[in-house]
Amino acid sequence: MSTHAKRERLLLADLLETAGPEAPTLCEGWRTRDLAAHVVVRERRPDAAGGMLIKQLAPRLDKVMAEYTDKPYEELIQLIRTGPPRFSPFSLKPVDEASNIIEFYVHTEDVRRAQPDWSPRDLDPVFQDALWSRLERTARLMGRGVPTGLVLRRPDGQTAVARRGTPVVTVTGEPSELVLFSYGRQSAAKVDLDGDENAIAKLQESKQLGI
Repeated sequence: MSTHAKRERLLLADLLETAGPEAPTLCEGWRTRDLAAHVVVRERRPDAAGGMLIKQLAPRLDKVMAEYTDKPYEELIQLIRTGPPRFSPFSLKPVDEASNIIEFYVHTEDVRRAQPDWSPRDLDPVFQDALWSRLERTARLMGRGVPTGLVLRRPDGQTAVARRGTPVVTVTGEPSELVLFSYGRQSAAKVDLDGDENAIAKLQESKQLGI
């Protein structure tokens, strides 16, 4: 049975192929070619991927990213579609699902929601629950740098505390939308915000959400 991560991987590859290499994305400064190179480097170049989190390794990441960005766009898409090599931890189904369900969902929406005619997808409840499960585990990491207290809430009332503090802003939406909000796509997420007006404005403008 195909995993959620596998499904989102194939959808992302199809969207990138259809959009072409120079289409906009929600990732600031990135076109679709840059996003495709990022996905491939993350899975296939562990010697460089650490630069996504560790500043001292960023120059190495920049160099490798430049190399992959220069590759034929069709090759990048095919590398995404076929997935990581066998020696990669991402080739293991449990690791792929745990590590990539949010990664590929967010980047799929980075492509979709950068287009002027986009509309939210109708996602099945099982997928929404899977996204929520991952978000619960990562909420405090995503919200550690925001300037307000932050609570994420599903329409059914389930909550996850992303950051303790006052004033508190409560963000309500489907897990898929809360994921996008928590990963720095505030302007594209379909959510409702409740709390102090100044705190809400600071949260919406914050560059500190996400990794």
